[in-house]
Amino acid sequence: MNEVIIAALCGAIEQALRTLRESGQLKSQSVAPIYLESPRTEAHGDLSSNVAMRLSREEGRPPQQIAAEIVESLPADSPANRFYEKVEVAPPGFINFFLSRESLVLLLHGMLQDSDDFGRRDVGQGKRANVEFVSANPTGPLTVGHGRQAIIGDVLSNVLSFCGYAVTREYYFNDAGNQMRILGESVRARYLESLGETVAFPEQGYQGDYIREIAESLYKENGDSLRNAPTERFQKAAEKVISEEINRTLERMGVRFDNYFNEYSLYASGKIDEVIKKFKELGHAYEKDGALWFKASQFGREEDRVIVKSGGEPTYRLPDICYHVDKIQRGYDLIVDIFGADHHATYPDVLAGVRALGYDTDRIHVLIHQFVTLKRGGEKVKMSTRRATFVTVDDLLDEIAKGLRAELTQAYGENSPQTEPTVLERMARDAVRFFYNMRRMGSHLDFDLDLATKRNMENPAYYVQYAHARICSIFRVFYEQTGGPEIDFAAVPVETLRLLTEEKEASLIKNLGRFPRLVEEIAEKFEGHRLNEYLLQLATAFQSYYNEHRVIGDDLDLTLARLSLVRAIQTVLRNGLSLLGVSAPEKM
Repeated sequence: MNEVIIAALCGAIEQALRTLRESGQLKSQSVAPIYLESPRTEAHGDLSSNVAMRLSREEGRPPQQIAAEIVESLPADSPANRFYEKVEVAPPGFINFFLSRESLVLLLHGMLQDSDDFGRRDVGQGKRANVEFVSANPTGPLTVGHGRQAIIGDVLSNVLSFCGYAVTREYYFNDAGNQMRILGESVRARYLESLGETVAFPEQGYQGDYIREIAESLYKENGDSLRNAPTERFQKAAEKVISEEINRTLERMGVRFDNYFNEYSLYASGKIDEVIKKFKELGHAYEKDGALWFKASQFGREEDRVIVKSGGEPTYRLPDICYHVDKIQRGYDLIVDIFGADHHATYPDVLAGVRALGYDTDRIHVLIHQFVTLKRGGEKVKMSTRRATFVTVDDLLDEIAKGLRAELTQAYGENSPQTEPTVLERMARDAVRFFYNMRRMGSHLDFDLDLATKRNMENPAYYVQYAHARICSIFRVFYEQTGGPEIDFAAVPVETLRLLTEEKEASLIKNLGRFPRLVEEIAEKFEGHRLNEYLLQLATAFQSYYNEHRVIGDDLDLTLARLSLVRAIQTVLRNGLSLLGVSAPEKM
């Protein structure tokens, strides 16, 4: 929302509070900052303040009564008066402003000045943020569940960067512990089978065909020379192959990391031993049955937890505690962990351990996402896969690309540009990224494969992209008709923008004005799905406006005003899609 408008309205409220204090109606002398936010629904106005509710306790009176007094005391001669048509009090004590046409003109004018930077915020002010996501053990390919986490983390990282944070995308590489040992034993067993030996496959070993493929590759490269090699040799070989595959999958999804943190480094550097020593020195650990226990019950947990087993091997909690201490020591102001639902009951133990070591965990935010189900025709999909019992992200991308190819081949022919592999790959990536981010993290996600492969308005990703492409088409038509230079929208005068008098034009401007605050709220509350909801709503509003009003008409001034509005819509759609990591095509 335009900063000039917000500053003027906040100033009017502050002046009303001074008047109430001078008259004795308001006892409180505290001067709290005045905030204005965009309400969730248009019925509650365009900007809202909760100042009355913040004063209610100190005043000992209902907030709605205080709000009514503030509204009655708004200065009659304030410069802010031209910015709103009316102001209302709503339960339980909100002060809601309804913006005037003049405000909307200034709002649109400001958007055009900001141009491609519209929506960018500086709430982060250069603070350092660490976002850890995916962090799948290098024991197998990325599953569709990992895929949801990858996109949630990447989108939130984009938003935090857009809001002024210096973001580090981090992948915690679990390259130590029991699971990695079992991985090595699984590959070794398959390798020995390749030599014709009969061996007992390890209990809880990895059964996927990818294990057999790694073993066969080792046999082809080394023959029988690894017959007596240690398990670690097979573990390292498998880790390298699987890690490379994970990185290729992430690349297909458009996800890149700034830092890969290896769990093994915590052992090699001695940090694990340092944490154990500190637990003991602080009296927060004790030995029982040969194991080392953390007194988690003294830090809000129901019972104490083993952090070192009787055999001397740490449980996963210990390196995770050490890892978070390391992140804090690296100086991050904001630490975001994104986990699957299987971590729901365990991450509090880790935070309790960090607190026990004397560190503040308020900067650490743990986000839990629910599982993913693939569906086609309303039924759960069991796709053919060589990956044992799970479906991988690569399987999903391949399946969507296959469906898109079938549809586009039918529409455009076998050898059309639309069916080129690179084009299909980009479309599949766009669909996966948009669909993965569509639902609240705490909700189970049903991924509709039928919908993801449709190239029509039923597909929400296509719908938003089509709105952007249609706007690009409008500009192409206009420049073809006029043959003139491109418009400098930052130079369009306010007088021209005042020609936008239709109700849907006013509604669109208000909607656009909510974008910066929405981005800020996503950064504050980590609710990335709201970006998808907003873009769909904006695309729908634009399509409705376009169907009812001619953008390019005989009146050149009105055409320029409407093109200015359409340019602002295009900018927000493009910026929003960019935050999602989804392309904004100019033609479709």
